[in-house]
Amino acid sequence: MPVHGLPTVAVGDIHEATEWSAALNGCSTVVHLAARVHVMNERSSDPLREFRRTNVDGTLHLARQAARSGVRRFVFVSSIKVNGEATSAGHPFTAADAPAAGDAYGISKMEAEQGLPTIARDTGMEVVIVRPPLVYGPGVKANFASLMRAVQRGIPLPLGSVSNNRRSLVALDNLVDLLITCIHHPAAAGQTFLVSDGEDLSTTALIRRIGQAIGTPARLLPVPPALLELGAAVVGKRDMAQRLLGNLQVDITHTRTTLGWAPPISVDEGLRRATAGMVAR
Repeated sequence: MPVHGLPTVAVGDIHEATEWSAALNGCSTVVHLAARVHVMNERSSDPLREFRRTNVDGTLHLARQAARSGVRRFVFVSSIKVNGEATSAGHPFTAADAPAAGDAYGISKMEAEQGLPTIARDTGMEVVIVRPPLVYGPGVKANFASLMRAVQRGIPLPLGSVSNNRRSLVALDNLVDLLITCIHHPAAAGQTFLVSDGEDLSTTALIRRIGQAIGTPARLLPVPPALLELGAAVVGKRDMAQRLLGNLQVDITHTRTTLGWAPPISVDEGLRRATAGMVAR
C-alpha cells in the first residue's frame, strides 16, 4: 500500500532476527516507533523476556541493519517510563535524570536506549531518542478513550477534587512535529529529548477540557483523592489510581532550547482533534 508515494513493506514480528533489508532499501533516516506495549491480559510467564525480545533485541537488531544499509540517522521513540512512573510536585522529569524505569515495558525501553549509543559509536550512524508521555489524538485507545466516552455519555466521574496533581501529555500532532524536527535538525544527533504539549493539567482540568472539546459539560463528583486512593487499593487498582491521582510532569526546556522547537498546537486543539466526530449526548 503506497503511503505518500512510498511503498509499505511488511516485515512480520519484530525480534532479534527480523529481516529489514527490503524496508531499509534507499532509506537515509529511520523513525522507530513499533514496540510491544502494555498487554492488558498478559499470558506470558515471563513478561519482561517478551518485552525485551521486541523492544530491546528487535530495536538493536534494526539499528544494526539500518547502519549497514547506510542509514544516516536513527530516531528512536522511547517512553517517559524510562525516567520513572511518577514525579513529586514541582519536580518534573528532565532528559538529564538518571533512568528509573519501574515496569517491564519501561525497563525494555531503557535497555534499548542503553544499547543504541554503542551502535552509533561503532558505525557512525546518528541516534536520537525521544521520550513521550501519554500520547493522545484521533483513534486513541485504552484509558484515555474510556475517559472520553464517559464524558461524552454524561457518566458521573468521582474526580472533581483531583485538582492539585499535574500531568504532562502530548498531542499526536505535537509529537509528529517534533519527530520531523529530529529527522532534520543538526543539533538533534546524539541527544535525548522529552516532549509534551507545554501545559500540564490536573485530572479535573483535563476532564473538563475534554468536555469542552466534545461540547458537553463533564459531570464531576467531588470525592476526596485520599478516599479514591483507598478504594483503588481495596480493589487492586493502585496503578490506575496513580495515573489519575498522581503527578507525572516533564520539563521540555532542553528540547525547546536545543532544537528551537515549540508545540505547534495547544492542548485544547489537540483535544478537539482527538474528539472530532464524538457527538455530545
